[in-house]
Amino acid sequence: MIAAEVEQDLAQLAHAGQVAELQERLQRIHPADVAEAVIDLPGQEEALVFRALPKEKAGLVFAYLPAPHQEALVKALSAEEVRNAVAGMAPDDRARLLEEMPAEVAKRLMETLGPEELEKSRALLGYPENTAGRYMTPNYASIAPEMTAEQALRHIRSTGRGKETLNVVYIVDREGYLVEDVRLGALVLADPATPVTQIPDPGLICLPVHADRAEVLREFEKYDRVALPVVDDNRRMLGIITMDDVLDMAEQTATEEFQKMGGTEALDAPYNEVGFWAMVRKRGGWLSALFLGEMLTATAMGYYEREIERAVVLALFVPLIISSGGNSGSQATSLIIRALALKELRLKDWWRVMGREVGAGLTLGVLLGAIGFLRIILWQHLHWKDYGPHYLLVALTVWASLVGVVTFGTLAGSMLPFLLRRIGFDPATSSAPFVATLVDVTGLVIYFTVGSIILRGALL
Repeated sequence: MIAAEVEQDLAQLAHAGQVAELQERLQRIHPADVAEAVIDLPGQEEALVFRALPKEKAGLVFAYLPAPHQEALVKALSAEEVRNAVAGMAPDDRARLLEEMPAEVAKRLMETLGPEELEKSRALLGYPENTAGRYMTPNYASIAPEMTAEQALRHIRSTGRGKETLNVVYIVDREGYLVEDVRLGALVLADPATPVTQIPDPGLICLPVHADRAEVLREFEKYDRVALPVVDDNRRMLGIITMDDVLDMAEQTATEEFQKMGGTEALDAPYNEVGFWAMVRKRGGWLSALFLGEMLTATAMGYYEREIERAVVLALFVPLIISSGGNSGSQATSLIIRALALKELRLKDWWRVMGREVGAGLTLGVLLGAIGFLRIILWQHLHWKDYGPHYLLVALTVWASLVGVVTFGTLAGSMLPFLLRRIGFDPATSSAPFVATLVDVTGLVIYFTVGSIILRGALL
């Protein structure tokens, strides 16, 4: 059933107060669909739907809800209902919830937790933000190295309920050191008498607990695993990171990069949760820097003031010239930033990229210049605009300037990410607005320089 139908169905049952029917209906709906459906319900009906959920399902639904809805539910539900919801969440999800909530809400949540859940949450919150320790969960399936395959399966049957995943089982000794991991499929297919340490399986890959988000993503991409263990400096087993956590990391990383490419600092929170002044601060810094850069455009215009006075027609094409250069630069920088992020390109490839982008810039510049040239000729002959007796020279100026500006924009946009990566900065900071500002200034210089050469003795 699609989300709209689920929402309408639950809303009707909640509004009518048909609790028994609502409970029966909720049993058959996936927690993610329940969460999606209740988001748009009025507050009272949302709380009623949540109260009708079975205890074992309430935590799963709560984990799928956006932070504002989680906060509203915490305030609307009783302490016992909050305890059931939060206790049913995975430890890593619960830790992120406590981190995202306002202080007073987080305090109330922690008061509802039992000693075991509270200890796990505090342990995860003790690790730096955006590290493997913050994303891991201690709920993993483990077996002893002295077990046989048969004993290990018997142990998993008795202890595996509630674990984050059973796809991979970890061999941990009595001191807590990680020995090896083994896929459940390999364990099931092995001879019952085979020691678990002798079951063939891919080599062990571990994540340091302080590994940053980028490193975690690289390891999952490189080794194509559904889960990876997290260990301390002495290789003691601490927890695991699973694919759902990796998807969250990838989404956060992509969001931050898109925001940087748009000419703003990373918001670090959903748009609706960022305060007004925080939003102004994160956007104002870049805008101020870009504004100062654009002031150089006015300086360049002032330097060529005499040429503009003598050939006013040149000023008509300034927006056309600089916008074309900015657009070509934005295209190039977006392509290169993404290629660097996906490791399609490396720093050593800059020379090859330069040659490719110079060729592309020249070709695109010739194409756009031809369009501009034909536009001026057409407008002149159709008497839509009079560019004067030297309109052919004006058209030639526009054509040649577009070739130069588009080529420079493409080259600057493609090389800037390499430069920033080389000096240790995030290439995403070479945002489209930054490249456009750079090309605006140089585009004016190129345009008026070309104009002064071609139009000398005619208009100038």
